[in-house]
Amino acid sequence: MNTIILSCTTLLDYVQQAQLTCGTAFPIMELDRQYHVEPARMREHILETLSGLPADIDTVLVAMGFCGGSWQDVSCSRTLVIPRVSDCVALTLTTPERYAPDLKEPGHMYLFGDGDTGFSVDAIYDSLLEKYDREMADIVFDMYFEHYHHLDIIDNGLYDCYDLAYVERAQKEAEKIHSELDFVPGSNILLEKLVSGKWDSQFLVVSPDTPVTQGLFYDC
Repeated sequence: MNTIILSCTTLLDYVQQAQLTCGTAFPIMELDRQYHVEPARMREHILETLSGLPADIDTVLVAMGFCGGSWQDVSCSRTLVIPRVSDCVALTLTTPERYAPDLKEPGHMYLFGDGDTGFSVDAIYDSLLEKYDREMADIVFDMYFEHYHHLDIIDNGLYDCYDLAYVERAQKEAEKIHSELDFVPGSNILLEKLVSGKWDSQFLVVSPDTPVTQGLFYDC
């Protein structure tokens, strides 16, 4: 089996840690997290990346979730293995004791990663600044977060999320969206299972040239 990992930049550190834990060394192709803001653009990015895979690859391990429709009707001439979760946040919230396609709670926004590659409020704002001028970016940003009242740091053991500097930065992000800061448990279990080949009911194993659909992620 000639395998490659397709990883969103947001989860790159997690994929690398999973490979270290499981003793694998599959090559990794990155998907730029900036496209997450618009799933249609991420879908185009995915299709373009899949079309450029090396000819000898027969299996693609996908380190992301459905992500707002980014994988809708995507097909590939190789076998795709995808965690059966709604998005990258739900993936990191999964623990050995707790799994569901979407573990996120209404009104909660989640932080994970070291701030440079991980998901953050500031990263969303920066992506809006790439598309709009500052005034419009502020308007869109406020609309995006108006229904969020909690900012939760996902503690998955991959980094010190209790470090004072990290917490202070997270607190500033919480204040930016007028939310309370808290901690919730998470893990790297899905990515460890992905790279080690332990593909149970928490994964989609999609045959070559078979379209991926939203129903596959939630029909458990």
